[in-house]
Amino acid sequence: MIRHIVLFSAKDPADVETILEGLSILKDIPGSRHFEVACNSKRDGLSQEIDVIVYGEFDSYEALDAYKAHPFYQQSIKRVRPLRELRYAVDFEADATC
Repeated sequence: MIRHIVLFSAKDPADVETILEGLSILKDIPGSRHFEVACNSKRDGLSQEIDVIVYGEFDSYEALDAYKAHPFYQQSIKRVRPLRELRYAVDFEADATC
């Protein structure tokens, strides 16, 4: 199983809800085992930069690639990119070591 995690920060805190909405359309892309878009609770005292998280689980890298090729993915990028400051993405195979 592949885990896909993307972390976003907003340029302007007032845009967090708009970013959340723009990323939420990704939930409608078929092919994930599990998919979530959520706001960071910011309970870690050392790190407050991240505002929104995307978390997905996919059966394979091919399934993840198909998700990224979906038109909703491009729509989401167009809506969110102008509003975000940081974007960090990680993809890893569950239970694998480096």
